[in-house]
Amino acid sequence: MASLRKCTKEDLQKLQDISILTYKETFDEHNSEENMNIYLEAAYNLPKLGKELATPESHFYFAMVDGEVAGYLKINTGDAQTEPMGEEALEVERIYIKKKFQKNGAGKVLMNRAFEMANELGKEKIWLGVWEHNDNARAFYDKKGFVETGSHSFFMGDDEQTDLILTKTL
Repeated sequence: MASLRKCTKEDLQKLQDISILTYKETFDEHNSEENMNIYLEAAYNLPKLGKELATPESHFYFAMVDGEVAGYLKINTGDAQTEPMGEEALEVERIYIKKKFQKNGAGKVLMNRAFEMANELGKEKIWLGVWEHNDNARAFYDKKGFVETGSHSFFMGDDEQTDLILTKTL
């Protein structure tokens, strides 16, 4: 079973490594190499990740399995949310698990941390965005009680894609 570890600024390189690896594992086959490279450089460069780690309203956690980083979670509250959902909301901006650890409980451990934090902070809902064609993630969120409440455009380089907004009321 996976355990949790809160990320610190000393984890910046590990965070970049797991971010790029899991994103590529999830989306590489669906996007051009050029668009993927543009996105990865913009989203996961060290200065940007360092700034995100230092944001008080953002929280990163690693899922650890036998001493290895199996995946990670990024939670946002308040003004750190990627869309204005209000003070009563908590956003799960990223939850990614290495392929070899998927369907072994690591995602559940990370999502449970999001639920715990929402309860600790007195939030009324949790929301997230998920690519409309990410069937594995959508099935996971469905099991956790999330429902579709909207959508927005997401750009992978010059390719406009649709992310569904899923929400769970607590």
